[in-house]
Amino acid sequence: MQRNWLIIMFFASVTLLLYSSTMPSAAEKTHVLKMSTTTSTENSGLLNVLLPVFITDTGIHVKVFAKGTGAALRDGMEGNVDVVLVHAKKREDKFLAEGYGAYRLQVMHNDFVIVGPASDPAGIRGMKDTVAALERIAARKAKFVSRGDDSGTHIKEQELWLATGLKLKSKETRIVKKGKKKSLTFKYPGGLGRWYLSIGQGMGKTLTYAEEKRAYTLSDRGTFLKYKYGRKQGLDLEILCEGDPRLYNPYGVIPINPKRFPFVRFDLADRFAKWLISPKAQALIASYRIAGQQVFFPEAIPSK
Repeated sequence: MQRNWLIIMFFASVTLLLYSSTMPSAAEKTHVLKMSTTTSTENSGLLNVLLPVFITDTGIHVKVFAKGTGAALRDGMEGNVDVVLVHAKKREDKFLAEGYGAYRLQVMHNDFVIVGPASDPAGIRGMKDTVAALERIAARKAKFVSRGDDSGTHIKEQELWLATGLKLKSKETRIVKKGKKKSLTFKYPGGLGRWYLSIGQGMGKTLTYAEEKRAYTLSDRGTFLKYKYGRKQGLDLEILCEGDPRLYNPYGVIPINPKRFPFVRFDLADRFAKWLISPKAQALIASYRIAGQQVFFPEAIPSK
């Protein structure tokens, strides 16, 4: 009996040792940066390239909360994180003007694309005028999936629908993100629930749903490439409209203002923001490719 007890205690000790070795030490816990960021930086795989190098260079660990830009900025407005990395310039400017952010640095850009099934029922293949492409999709009532989640992509989509001059409708809805209900209002061109499908989900799930419904959607190029070429199952959608200057998609990093929230780790956030625009980080961003295609373009220019 005593022998069995000793064996049990031995394996329990080994298990505890292995578990504790995977947990951050007390010293490491004092060097953890909390970041809210758009889903595209995570879904595209870029953070998997950047963060290990940042940790090696600085010893600072990063706890990532990937969500839509609107939700990421709300995290900053509530002081829940130390830094945000997002892509909705007008929202970011407002965030700074209201005193939530200490400063903004422009890190990189990529672009948005309209993707859809190879059959292309609206006939938009090869179009560079995104607004005209959306007008054609609406006129033919071809299925279009919207993220509907107040993300940077959703914000851009609404800007593009507004540019069409179509009579838009407004809808107030509630979405659930990580167990929290949030209310948001969005504009759409009609046909809600019939040809215009708003699902309140991130980019990856939106692409998967568009594939299932043989529908069009607006996507950042990085996430589309990752889902199309970076997974075994691939993605049965194609880029059908691209190259419009209106699809330019800049990303900015904003440390949270310590004057507003004295408890945030501004020291860590400041190091991270400045590391992102360093020659090393910018080179990593430039070299990151999916299926041989560059995903993000470095643009280390401080915003004025």
